Amino acid sequence: MSILWLGVVGYVLLVGVMFVFQRTLLYPAGKTLPSIERFELTGLREVELKTSDGLIQTHWYIPALDDDAPTVVVFHGNAGQLADRVPKFSFFADAGYGVFFAGYRGYSGNDGSPKQEDMLDDAANILNWLEAQGVTPEKTVLYGESLGSGVAVQTAAGRPVAAVVLEAPFTSVADVAQAHYWYLPARWLILDKWNSLAKADKVKAPVLVMHGEQDAVTNVRFGKQLLEAIQAPKEGIFVPEAGHNDLYDFGLRERVTNFVTRALPAQ
Repeated sequence: MSILWLGVVGYVLLVGVMFVFQRTLLYPAGKTLPSIERFELTGLREVELKTSDGLIQTHWYIPALDDDAPTVVVFHGNAGQLADRVPKFSFFADAGYGVFFAGYRGYSGNDGSPKQEDMLDDAANILNWLEAQGVTPEKTVLYGESLGSGVAVQTAAGRPVAAVVLEAPFTSVADVAQAHYWYLPARWLILDKWNSLAKADKVKAPVLVMHGEQDAVTNVRFGKQLLEAIQAPKEGIFVPEAGHNDLYDFGLRERVTNFVTRALPAQ
């Protein structure tokens, strides 16, 4: 009985620790931000926006080459930051698109601590700022990478945009957590659920879902379930050899830009 009791106490303690530190696990924020000057990318500049609760948030931005070109707002994954996403997404700038690299709270030198409600408010703040610069909804593309797919889906469900691209997305963080921590009641512990599946039918813009069949972080079944639930015009690219972080090793850049071009309203 004493061994059983110790086991129960240990399990309860484990559940408690996971609950208390869940946002540390979900958002392993990168605190520092390398100098923007390290990137020789024409037009790349810092943008500082004030959040609704008074924080000054740093983002990076490359304006589009002409007024008709789209601007892609990049919401990166939970282990990323601004600097390491510039090389990955510079192909959008090469195509003449604008690129807005969204900086999260607690990431890339920004103050604050990330949580769902605040991150969605910050995303709306970004789109409002872009619209004030002349980037209208019909020229705005949301790109969500892994965790960022939750930001993109939730945002697109609440306002018009031209298109949405989702890389290695999930149905919800609760689903992913339960799959990884099957021995815990993870689904019921999650504070920031990022329930994309619940919002999928609210997205009206064309959606492209890309996922690696070997993804060990967000299983490909979640991407396929989300794609099925989306009611808007949609496309899916599922790469048999790809994992979570290497989709662009399989020649997808042109397919992504082609999707964006097709999704934009005729000029």
